[in-house]
Amino acid sequence: MDGFEAILTGVEQWAWIGWLVLIAVFLVIEMLTLDFTFLMLSFGSAIGLVTDLLGLPVWAQVIIAGAAATVFIFFLRPPLLHRLRRGEDPTKSNVEALIDLRGTALQDITQISGQVKLSNGDTWTARSADGSPIIQGSRVAVAAINGATAIVRPVTEQEH
Repeated sequence: MDGFEAILTGVEQWAWIGWLVLIAVFLVIEMLTLDFTFLMLSFGSAIGLVTDLLGLPVWAQVIIAGAAATVFIFFLRPPLLHRLRRGEDPTKSNVEALIDLRGTALQDITQISGQVKLSNGDTWTARSADGSPIIQGSRVAVAAINGATAIVRPVTEQEH
C-alpha cells in the first residue's frame, strides 16, 4: 500500500496543475465552438482549483467541480446565450428566405422538370412538390429548395 499511498499523495499535491490544464483546454475548445458549454466546464474546473487550494481531498474536488459545472450549464449558460443572440437580425436569409416565396410558372412544372420566376426576380428550375403537374402561368409558392431546384406547390386563390 505504500506505493499506492505515494501515488495518491502525489496526485493530491499536484492536482492544481491538472485543474489549470483542464481550464486551459476547455477555454481553447470554447474559442473553437463558441457555444458556452466548455466555458461553463472551465468555470467548474476553476471551482475545482479553488477547492484544491482550500485543501479538500481530490474526490471532493471532482464532485464539487462537476456539480458546479452542471449548475453553470443549466443556470448560467441559457441567459448568456439569450443575451448573445438578442442582437441577431431576425430576417431570414439564403434558402430560408425562399421558403413560401411566391412566383409564376414559366413552363409546365412536373415532378421531373419545370421553371419558375420568383417574386424576388430569380428564375429557378423547378419541380412539383406533390408530383401533380402545374401548368405554365400558374401561381406557385416555394415549398423547399433541393440544391439548385425549387420544389414548388400551387397557390390557391385564398393564399394570394
